[in-house]
Amino acid sequence: MRGLDDLEVTGRRVLVRADLNVPIEDGVITDDGRIRASVPTIQTLVARGAKVIVCAHLGRPKGEPNPKYTLRPVAERLGELLGQDVAFAADVVGESALGATNALHDGQVVLLENLRYEPGEESKDDATRRAFAEKLAGLADLYVGDGFGAVHRKHASVYDVPQILPHAAGGLVVAEVGVLKKLTDELERPYVVVLGGAKVSDKLGVIANLLSRVDRLLIGGGMAYTFLKAQGHEVGQSLLQEDQLDQVRGFLDEAAKRGVDLVLPVDVLAATHFAEDAGHEVVEATAIPADRQGLDIGPKTRELFASKLADARTIFWNGPMGVFEFDAFAGGTRAVAEALIASEAFTVVGGGDSAAAVRKLGLPEDGFSHISTGGGASLEYLEGKTLPGLAALED
Repeated sequence: MRGLDDLEVTGRRVLVRADLNVPIEDGVITDDGRIRASVPTIQTLVARGAKVIVCAHLGRPKGEPNPKYTLRPVAERLGELLGQDVAFAADVVGESALGATNALHDGQVVLLENLRYEPGEESKDDATRRAFAEKLAGLADLYVGDGFGAVHRKHASVYDVPQILPHAAGGLVVAEVGVLKKLTDELERPYVVVLGGAKVSDKLGVIANLLSRVDRLLIGGGMAYTFLKAQGHEVGQSLLQEDQLDQVRGFLDEAAKRGVDLVLPVDVLAATHFAEDAGHEVVEATAIPADRQGLDIGPKTRELFASKLADARTIFWNGPMGVFEFDAFAGGTRAVAEALIASEAFTVVGGGDSAAAVRKLGLPEDGFSHISTGGGASLEYLEGKTLPGLAALED
């Protein structure tokens, strides 16, 4: 995979596919982590005299313009972080984009409007997607893929454009792939994976693949209740995927067969209902009252998980342990994060809600070896899948 040093960019128009998919509420960015992660590659190109054209997506506008998903606030924040003005094109490949890109001088930056305003970006039809990719590629001379959070998508800006233009991987993608290789090809053991989040179904493939690799697998969050139910326990009103019970029983059997220490919660915070101020109590994970729902792992589980992480040499964590958005149910997620920080292992936070939780809880980002910008991409890589965006950069 070629890197930035393999491209001669001075005076040339460079299209950078970044991942700027940040949460925005009432026009205000509430977490700029992905923007900050994109800055080094853009800064490198600016310093080398490139004319930088940044493209990215935001949310799911479903192929048509929607003011709710405009990237204009992102352009402003990117400019603040770069310390220079960032022009904003009000469309993706229309008159505004053509005018803005043609007006660029060496070292200047423009951000195009949301890629997903264009139906060709996400089209399943190869010809439709390719036609849009040709227009996008027509704005530039070179392509840099730096949107790691989107490399698992077969989208025009990720997969098709690098087949049209001379290309290289940006610094963020190179760093992310390097980290994932440490989780697959260059492992130090014990290797412990912590998985949380709402649904088992989101992580079926990665669990199946990890059972042949890990020494311990710690399961928390909403997905833990399907595991507890599969063992025959009452889970009350807790989140449950009935259709995954047979699959989960298979995972439990496979873990036992392989000698993998699969660890489930031993106690939970059982709430009366799903709300920040819901009444709750600590109960045994095997005896959740029928009228209660588990919204976080309990104190004994927090200690248990910390002990299972203490001697690890490699840790991958993806998914919160509870409803961390509610302060009352954020303690389990905090405890796991703090156990990673205290560890001497190579620690990777697998993007998505886990990375958001680290920032919301005010934990030091430099306390982890790496915080990924792509939860879905990281999981699919660990699942053993070929990621279209990486395959396109490797040729």
